Amino acid sequence: EGFAKAVRQSQGLLLTDTTWRDAHQSLLATRVRTRDILAIAPLTSHVLGKCYSLENWGGATFDVCLRFLRECPWERLQQMREDVPNVPFQMLLRGANGVGYTNYPDNAVFKFCDVAVKNGMDVFRVFDSLNYMDNLKLGVDAVGAAGGVVEAAISYTGDISDPSKAKYTLDYYLDLARQLVECHIHVLCIKDMAGLLKPAAATTLISALRKEFPNLPIHVHTHDTAGTGVASMLACSAA
Repeated sequence: EGFAKAVRQSQGLLLTDTTWRDAHQSLLATRVRTRDILAIAPLTSHVLGKCYSLENWGGATFDVCLRFLRECPWERLQQMREDVPNVPFQMLLRGANGVGYTNYPDNAVFKFCDVAVKNGMDVFRVFDSLNYMDNLKLGVDAVGAAGGVVEAAISYTGDISDPSKAKYTLDYYLDLARQLVECHIHVLCIKDMAGLLKPAAATTLISALRKEFPNLPIHVHTHDTAGTGVASMLACSAA
């Protein structure tokens, strides 16, 4: 709660750097090694010292470390934390799937989050690609029990600025947000993983969320797949 309150009280726009996780997961098949990350860690700690977070773990990094890079993902987290003690760390948690590709027992997800926090993780972006609330809630509960910052994500698709689209509407996203807020999340994320969020839709969505949840920090994540990412992020910040 204290972290969320401090974020909301911040006067400037806060940024997350995704270089150490989503950037190389999307562009380099998650093949950046621990030694490469540690080589730039001191400069990262200095230059990005005022960031909201560094997204640097979870997602596919755990699997790729073990299967392809022959590295220990836990040692990577520990070493990054040692070299960057001053910026919150953020990871991607796939709800009930943890950092894998199937549903895991509840106690396994709870234990994973507990160990992650103890090894230096701060913010957990919890998402489900289908916005399946049961999967999301398990991740939210696990992170909360571990003492981490719960950043619950709504996966964006469709186009709320197109009145002919009847399934993924503004009401659909607002209803999801209400359900997540009832789960006692700390931060709400709009996860635009396909780069579909247009500037006009971004203005509509973020304005509506801010009006209904004035005290809740809103974090927007996008991919510049369609070339409109920068414009959409500017629209979000203005909203």
